[in-house]
Amino acid sequence: MTELPVDEQATWWSVPAAEIDHAIATRPLVVLLHGLGADERDLAGLVPALPAPLVYASIRAPLPISGMPGYAWFPPLLAEGISADAAYVDASTRGVLSWLEKTHARARTHQAVALLGFSQGAAMAVQLLRHAPELFAGAVALSGFVAPGLVAGDEAMSQIRPPVFWGYDPADPVVTTPATDRLRDFLGAHADVQEHRYAGIGHGISGAEATAVGRYLTDLLGE
Repeated sequence: MTELPVDEQATWWSVPAAEIDHAIATRPLVVLLHGLGADERDLAGLVPALPAPLVYASIRAPLPISGMPGYAWFPPLLAEGISADAAYVDASTRGVLSWLEKTHARARTHQAVALLGFSQGAAMAVQLLRHAPELFAGAVALSGFVAPGLVAGDEAMSQIRPPVFWGYDPADPVVTTPATDRLRDFLGAHADVQEHRYAGIGHGISGAEATAVGRYLTDLLGE
């Protein structure tokens, strides 16, 4: 399995179609990565709480879920606080990188790019940093985890130490303590991480967390 391609036609943009090329040439881009069972419109609901000058592109995961609505980046492994088959995560990561390359080709120049993912999407955001840390200004990982195994870019990531906002509920019923501990260890060794705990939100995103993410993106991308 080499690459799970992203459907370019299924991308949700925060700007009208006719303005996308100009927008990505002149404004920072935030790529939104939804969680299991959602689609490209899921995290679009978060955009009103985020900095308006930024451009947001929410992309659909490549795997339909049998018998359920929505899509997945990889089949979940419900063990040790949740995990994933690294081969699927890497294949989806290559799909997102191909999508980003095609997106950047639409404009002669482009501005900084950041990642924002929830749950599976947060695991994807971390994996994208592992594959290509030099491509991204930083990432927001909400209620996420890290895929197992080694990635060729891990050493480069540990040198670059990209900024990461990590938000979660310590009592998350989906991404539980073993997975949280693994992500803490990984980010501590590979990123400039800001860890934020939001008790009582479960496996979700609160208004306070969204506000903090908005401030973080403003500081990160200078808008």
